[in-house]
Amino acid sequence: MPTALDRQRIDRWLWHARLVRTREAAAALADAGFVRVNGARIDASGRMVRAGDVITVALDGGVRVLKVRGFVERRGPAGTVGMLYEALG
Repeated sequence: MPTALDRQRIDRWLWHARLVRTREAAAALADAGFVRVNGARIDASGRMVRAGDVITVALDGGVRVLKVRGFVERRGPAGTVGMLYEALG
């Protein structure tokens, strides 16, 4: 269910968007420098993201480029991730 959130930690957002299986895995990706926000590499899982930010994530299967569309309070079913981001590449 959508909320009035205007920003969220990158580790929570990656987990809610189902790009990783656990929040710990999301934090590890960010802490290791495998995530970029608006082209700048980040090294902290606490980095806040806002709607409109472009997230680039290096995953085992390749690189995903996503535009943040929104946020949720809780991780929902796989069918709900479409409201969280727009795939750019």
